[in-house]
Amino acid sequence: MPAAITDREQRQHAFRPARASHAAKAGGLGLALLLAMGAASALQAEAASPPRTVVIGGTIAEIVAALGAQDQLVGRDSTSTHPETLQRLPDVGPMVQISAEGVLALTPELILADPGVKPPAAVEVLKASGVDYRVIPRVLTAEGVTDRILATAEVLGREEAGAELAAKVRADLDEAKARAAAIPKSERVPVLAVISLAGGKIMTGGEGTTVDSLITLAGGINAGRGISGYKVITDEAVIAAAPRVILVSGDTGGPYASREDSLAHPALAQTPAARDDRIATMDGLLLLGFGLRTGEAILQLHETLYGPAATKGQ
Repeated sequence: MPAAITDREQRQHAFRPARASHAAKAGGLGLALLLAMGAASALQAEAASPPRTVVIGGTIAEIVAALGAQDQLVGRDSTSTHPETLQRLPDVGPMVQISAEGVLALTPELILADPGVKPPAAVEVLKASGVDYRVIPRVLTAEGVTDRILATAEVLGREEAGAELAAKVRADLDEAKARAAAIPKSERVPVLAVISLAGGKIMTGGEGTTVDSLITLAGGINAGRGISGYKVITDEAVIAAAPRVILVSGDTGGPYASREDSLAHPALAQTPAARDDRIATMDGLLLLGFGLRTGEAILQLHETLYGPAATKGQ
């Protein structure tokens, strides 16, 4: 016969299922807690990660990179080529012919855009898409450059880096301003910016353009100031303006006029600039943009106009 079960053994057997049940419940609660903590951590990581960003505007892209935020970029427009690492990103087309579908295909969460983005219909589609669409102001003054840096930094949540970068750029601009102010008005050099020679017609930048601001801040006189915006001017007007320096883009291909084309043009060949072989070249984004490297561009042009001796003497 089996041995009799004592009262103590009966109590132990009675408690074992309860203990196992408590252990199971504790294990379940622990697992649930771990899962909840993991989900919360994932949500925090998602919230902390910077938004997927498309930039439309070369000078804005330069600022984004200089602020250390290039890693959050998932696309860029055709003008966003500096620094060169930006060229690895998908290209959504020219800033003035942007494809809304191409931009949205990159599933951005943030779009940083220049005020000049076109066509308007594409801009409206982007604004209505629910993506955070931010226009970064562009004002063609020295103060406008630093304001653009600060505005970009604020959107990206990098205010401290923006303040440091703006201070550095402001120092370059202040130096350029001082050098330009030291040139007597009677000695200021007339400069013609030749943007395009398509079809043999000379397109230049008049009042209200980036090249006008660039030339003026460098201490020169814009030979195209009789017009407003970017327009084609007559051969007679070019000859009458008698520019002593012709400014062209150093970029190859596309719509830009080259040094060789400028020297070979019948009207431009009659100018003092062509006769003295004073054709200055400048990076296209420096010439037509107004952003991070504007101080550098102004100082470069000032030295071209007045020489290194004048620059060092200021």
